[in-house]
Amino acid sequence: MKGENLGEFEEIVLLTIAALMEEAYSVAICDHIAEMTGRKVKLGVVHAVLNRMEKKGYIKSELGNPTKERGGKRKRFFKISHAGKIALLKSKEQRDRLWNVIPDSIFQGI
Repeated sequence: MKGENLGEFEEIVLLTIAALMEEAYSVAICDHIAEMTGRKVKLGVVHAVLNRMEKKGYIKSELGNPTKERGGKRKRFFKISHAGKIALLKSKEQRDRLWNVIPDSIFQGI
């Protein structure tokens, strides 16, 4: 059924939120994804994915305190929800099952 499985970028964003923990806000998420994957990520794309995943219940967000560095603006911090953790584990289990049935010979000579 459409919508039950994580898309590739959704999975990357969720994994990043899990890794960043309390420091998971949009700019940090973009930076971490770029650092870990070598992919240049646009902030607008990350915002769209964050909004979509929050509507699906995979993440929760809250505003932090205003800071002088941001001219009094507040950052929106993201946390992975219980449903998001389950979705990540399901995705990992699916990938592991697929990897486990590939014969070792397929990668010989690489």
